[in-house]
Amino acid sequence: MTAERAVEFPARILASINPATGEVLREYEQDSDQAVEKKLQLAQDTLAPRRKLGFKKRAEMMTRAAGILEQEKQTFGRLMTQEMGKTLVSAIQEAEKCAFGCRYYAENAERFLAEEPATTNASRSFVRYQPLGAVLAVMPWNFPFWQVFRFAAPALMAGNVGLLKHASNVPQCALAIQEIFRNAGFPEGAFQTLLIDSRRVTKLIADPRIAAVTLTGSVGAGSSVAEAAGKAIKKTVLELGGSDPFIVMPSANLEKAVATAVQARVINNGQSCIAAKRFIVDRSIASEFEKKFVERMKSLKVGDPMDPAIDVGPLATEDGLKTLEEQVQQTVKMGARVLLGGKRLNRKGNFFEPTVLADIPAGSPVCEDELFGPVASLFSADGMADAIRIASDSKFGLGASAWTNDEAEREMFINDIQAGLAFINGMVASDPRIPFGGVKQSGYGRELSYHGIREFVNVKSVSIYEHKENVRATE
Repeated sequence: MTAERAVEFPARILASINPATGEVLREYEQDSDQAVEKKLQLAQDTLAPRRKLGFKKRAEMMTRAAGILEQEKQTFGRLMTQEMGKTLVSAIQEAEKCAFGCRYYAENAERFLAEEPATTNASRSFVRYQPLGAVLAVMPWNFPFWQVFRFAAPALMAGNVGLLKHASNVPQCALAIQEIFRNAGFPEGAFQTLLIDSRRVTKLIADPRIAAVTLTGSVGAGSSVAEAAGKAIKKTVLELGGSDPFIVMPSANLEKAVATAVQARVINNGQSCIAAKRFIVDRSIASEFEKKFVERMKSLKVGDPMDPAIDVGPLATEDGLKTLEEQVQQTVKMGARVLLGGKRLNRKGNFFEPTVLADIPAGSPVCEDELFGPVASLFSADGMADAIRIASDSKFGLGASAWTNDEAEREMFINDIQAGLAFINGMVASDPRIPFGGVKQSGYGRELSYHGIREFVNVKSVSIYEHKENVRATE
């Protein structure tokens, strides 16, 4: 199939399109209602034996999944790059991170879910953690492997089964992940991919065989899923958008801060919920930061993500490119200054120039919305308190980074920033060893660490009372 083909598909078709070229890689028929029903029932039938399977057996399978990821990381990396446009180097790193996550839960799940004794008036009391059942995961395209594994590894280790509704533009990744779990020895019903579009999710959530739902995506998608799950009284975990602030104070190592700021803005071609997006710099060093930051952004190489020398690849979809272009154009019309870039590149593929904007007007798209692409916005602040005020003036509260070597400023940032993740002198990142999630419209609940594995279990309190029979003494 050629790049010139119009990308218009019947509603029943899911298409895998190379965002660097526009080439249609593969097309998939959506699962029929009968196919979805078969998968739901298989998930249900798999639950009982999965619950009886001990942690040791689960860990053996999860460890094998990690091994497959490591052994075939080049193959999986190329698949991610071809399907959604991330650089090949970062895609291989993503496969490695998934392997780390699998091993982390294989090694720690039993400890995280160990029975906990409690002291009550009963003879014996304890808390037991038990799987909920089938967990539906509605996942995005930007980290097509990692987003899935950070849900699946803890969910499967807890004894649940998983049903994946992946983003419609990464069907090959979705099917590859399903195959990884099967090749690792998990039964077919333990993890299944549903090839369906988002319009069918609400009906799926209402099905009584679905016990809970986790979603990573937009605020609109999260609201829709939360509404459907609320009607059905089902547990949800939502990881939604972010407009992460990156604060720089005078005591910071400016060279390191600038280098990390650029990396944090263009990671995954700028398409990450926890990518730094708003750079809030103390006024006393704002000019110097701006100069160095623009120079580094200007030096970035944009192009074929398969080329290891490339820093920024294409946006994942044509719609995403159009949205970003409109957000930037509208913000500039409202008064923002363009320090660098500002438009799509005149070439095949979904490429947008690395862009830096300043003097961002209140109420503009860049100020109010999440920007998915290599566009940075600069703000000046009068000290840490003012920087936190600017940072918190957002509907989002996912991650935040502050660069300072002043202990009082660090403590102020940690206490006052409205975010689920607070990093000092480092780039915000997800890590299986610490909880991940946000506040405000960035969602609720937590993934990763022991918090993540406990989101989809029944926390069962047990109390046992011993009543010995009264034995009448005999003469």
